Amino acid sequence: MAELKDKDVFVGPLSLNNPVTVQVLGICSALAVTAQLIPAIVMGLSVTIITALSNVVISLLRNTIPNRIRIIVQLVVVASLVTIVSEVLKAFAYDVAMTLSVYIGLIITNCILMGRLEAFAMQNSPWQSFLDGVGNGLGYAKILVIVAFFRELLGSGKLFGIQIIPESVYNFGYSNNGLMLMPPMALIIVACIIWYQRAHNKDLQEK
Repeated sequence: MAELKDKDVFVGPLSLNNPVTVQVLGICSALAVTAQLIPAIVMGLSVTIITALSNVVISLLRNTIPNRIRIIVQLVVVASLVTIVSEVLKAFAYDVAMTLSVYIGLIITNCILMGRLEAFAMQNSPWQSFLDGVGNGLGYAKILVIVAFFRELLGSGKLFGIQIIPESVYNFGYSNNGLMLMPPMALIIVACIIWYQRAHNKDLQEK
């Protein structure tokens, strides 16, 4: 039973309880960093690492944190982890860090992180909190990667900066859709994903 519960905690955010398409959290960064795949992947992994580790730390401290300052403690933990991740990116992936710019720092205000800390880590064990953090982070990253795939491919004809659409296709009159590189198109793609998910899952359909 415990194993099944652990599985549900991890798998739920990847599908029927996805933080972006079901809980509708983290939309802002999905619009801002998905013009290319590499920044989207790095942002998704960064959020996954920070969510998992912050969940574990808060879960370990949950019985010692005074209720009146719990939000402050959560913010301090998240801010510390975000700072570490930001410095690591600047040290080992400087170009990507510059592309993501302020959005790495804004992970501190990401509703997914604060939501999981308050709703899950404060009430559950460190192990399950870790699984919940990883699951929600990967669920978030999954949507970013899907959106970035379509935006980069249709907007520039490339993936990971490599030309995918051959020159012969352009010679036949095809041209890149510049609108795909604009933030509103990310919102439209996310909306299409939400529609598809709800249309194919009766549990998500309104009664």
